Amino acid sequence: MDEQTKKFEQFKALHFQKQAFVMPNPWDAGSARILTALGFKALATTSAGYAFSAGKRDSFSSLSRDEIFANAAGIVAATHLPVSADLEDGFGRNPETCAETVAMSCDLGLVGGSIEDATGDAKSPILEISHAVARISASAEKIVGKPFLLTARAENFICGRPDLRDTIARLQAFSEAGADVLYAPGLPDLAAVRTVCAEIDRPLNVLMGLGGPFYSVQELSDAGARRISVGGSFARAASAALRRAAQEVMEHGTFQYAKDAIPDAELAAMMAQTKSDDRT
Repeated sequence: MDEQTKKFEQFKALHFQKQAFVMPNPWDAGSARILTALGFKALATTSAGYAFSAGKRDSFSSLSRDEIFANAAGIVAATHLPVSADLEDGFGRNPETCAETVAMSCDLGLVGGSIEDATGDAKSPILEISHAVARISASAEKIVGKPFLLTARAENFICGRPDLRDTIARLQAFSEAGADVLYAPGLPDLAAVRTVCAEIDRPLNVLMGLGGPFYSVQELSDAGARRISVGGSFARAASAALRRAAQEVMEHGTFQYAKDAIPDAELAAMMAQTKSDDRT
């Protein structure tokens, strides 16, 4: 069994434990190394976190597939853990383009990836359901027999359409189309999580860190969730720490923020230990 297949099998097994697992979202190789050192079992990329680090908005018009792939490849190379990718809308509305994106992701060494049904158009934010299903179906067909777990996302609740019945109908249709994991970011409460889990036949990913209420891993697990991700919230938390430190210096002329910084030697120990041979 090759290394990617081993990671895939490890990743798949995590979804069928009795307890939900947390799959945090690093935004670059350095944050991936920190999260790996802390003992998480799998990682996922974040388009939002990467966008912030690149000084861009998290939007379909701002981020190219090449950029997202380069970021994902750096994270894969930085960890021994399974890595799943935030593939946004598949970088094209056509089912064929979406399927191509998923296949290319597998070729990068990723063992999973998610596809959204959002459009990026404020006037019509969600794809018509048959179109969304066709994209998942084409993607699932493209990776038959490959070490890749396909996650299908129903974006209603973070796109201004808080329609639980439609969300469930979409998740059910995505499951029938071949999705391995289902994901509805922004579900409003534990009751909604329980309702969704009772109506689907695939593991459910729940997003935490987007905004309140904030539930514990145990609460979400008891409600039926099997995977918990944090999206761009770790990246936003890091940005908040940077802003607090900078504001302290600007407003008070002090440097007390450094007391909370990770010591240089500790952080360096988490990073790659390779050395360049081309120094003269």
